[in-house]
Amino acid sequence: MAAYDAICFDLDMTICESTQDAAGLLASTFDGADCEPFCTPADLRAAVPDLPTAETDREFYEHLFTEVAGRAGVDAGVAPTLAREYLERQDPTAVAFRPGAKAALECARDLGRVGLITNGGRQTQTEKLEALGIGDAFDARVFTEPSDGIHPKPSAAPFERALADLGVASDAAIHVGDSLHADIAGANAMGLDSAWVDTGRDDGPRDHEPTYELASLESFETIV
Repeated sequence: MAAYDAICFDLDMTICESTQDAAGLLASTFDGADCEPFCTPADLRAAVPDLPTAETDREFYEHLFTEVAGRAGVDAGVAPTLAREYLERQDPTAVAFRPGAKAALECARDLGRVGLITNGGRQTQTEKLEALGIGDAFDARVFTEPSDGIHPKPSAAPFERALADLGVASDAAIHVGDSLHADIAGANAMGLDSAWVDTGRDDGPRDHEPTYELASLESFETIV
């Protein structure tokens, strides 16, 4: 018997990662905006937990560049231009499976119902799923849609929607993700077991403890 009736996954940096060069993409963005660089990809990642809720990808990146500009002591008026330039250069279809992710997803599908809970908009994230060939791999897919009341993780809303769509109770499900702030905190608060995939990029405080900690999804089968 499987340990869980349902297994939910995050998408970015859990199942997949971008194959675009992050530093090159950011440098090209600053060039396109005719702006001196004032942050690194690591600075962008570090700012995400402090952002307000965004309705669209454009608004998300405007918030993001506004936040990092403020941290760098730069006029945030350049943020809308940087957001536009970044999105024009970003290719959602340039993605590849993270180590062990494809096999983990296949294993999960053999064990029970499978959900996707992602902090990303429907259109962009769907393009990634289709590029990976897993558009139909999930029994429930939950995207960030604030206009529909689905705010980003760690909000309870995406977890509640996924559990309802999957028809399972929180104590019969597990959520797998790479962010302590979003994935693990959100799952823990909802009463789901949680598995943190340590990608070496989440260097924030260990305020949220996962049920399981994995070096990669190559060891996924050991927890289910």
